[in-house]
Amino acid sequence: MGSEPETECCSAEGLILGVDGGTTSTICVCLPLLPFSDHRQLPDPLPVLGHAAAGCSNHNSVGETAARETLEQVISEALSKARKNHSAVIAICLGVSGVNHPSDQERIFNWMRNIFPSNVKIYVQNDAVAALASGTMGKLHGCVLIAGTGCIAYGFTEDGREARAAGAGPVLGDWGSGYGIASQALTAVIKAHDGRGPETMLTNYILQSLGLSAPDEIIRWTYADSSWARIAALVPLVVSCAEAGDRVADEILNNSVQELALSVKAVVQRLHLAGEDGNGSFPVVLVGGVLEANKRWDIGKEVTSSILKAYPGAFPIRPKVEPAVGAALFAWNTMMNEAQVNGHR
Repeated sequence: MGSEPETECCSAEGLILGVDGGTTSTICVCLPLLPFSDHRQLPDPLPVLGHAAAGCSNHNSVGETAARETLEQVISEALSKARKNHSAVIAICLGVSGVNHPSDQERIFNWMRNIFPSNVKIYVQNDAVAALASGTMGKLHGCVLIAGTGCIAYGFTEDGREARAAGAGPVLGDWGSGYGIASQALTAVIKAHDGRGPETMLTNYILQSLGLSAPDEIIRWTYADSSWARIAALVPLVVSCAEAGDRVADEILNNSVQELALSVKAVVQRLHLAGEDGNGSFPVVLVGGVLEANKRWDIGKEVTSSILKAYPGAFPIRPKVEPAVGAALFAWNTMMNEAQVNGHR
């Protein structure tokens, strides 16, 4: 099921907003209030009335002030494109990276409460929720693996239990992420230069790409701006070197595959998603640039293979809609469930 930007609104009034706030970019979409009670009845393509993009909204990366301004900006722009204002919104889900604690949720909830009317339903989640919902069309069940600039595995059971693995940031060991892969590559270049490591094609590839003349200059380049996305942008060079036969690059990518697969396995084990015998069926949603296919070295394929060896009942899903749409569908689905519960009281 795809999504179609800038289409005419459905006959139902009111808007559902979905926000996917990542370390690299933040996306907001506006959907009409969908007049359905089951995700299997959703229109194809989904009618996206407004779509806007902005920068990073992870407060751990850019600070609280910048994160709040980014969220407010992207929401306003999406509403403007939909030719609506904040009063037209019925519900919003914000899936934002860096939301790791109830205090993070409360902070963003309060930001939103200041710009939306009191009747608007506001749901604040980690961006993994938006990513999972993009593969399950709003239903929270199964496991999602995000591997982009950062990485995280997040799982949910049908009875509401949840667990996560990784996602603590590059300082705390997210080596399967784009940042983790690229930082290991930069380290390999420095080690090759000073004699602590083997020679590697990464040296010439990275120096040429960055316009540098010597490995020593990488130190200044790295610390001039150590933002996660800037470092992670070097991942395609690592993949190219591995595809060209460089053993150092190949080892870095193999390590990333092991880390990413281990994150999923840890979540599956904690939640017993595969059942007692390990053969139960559950979705694994795969999201992020690191998992996209390359010419020969396909990280996503290798991760999937590792997961299926451990859990043959898992079924990988590559979402047909973007995570921001998943966030909107989560808001819609949650609102429908709440209405059903209240209707039975």
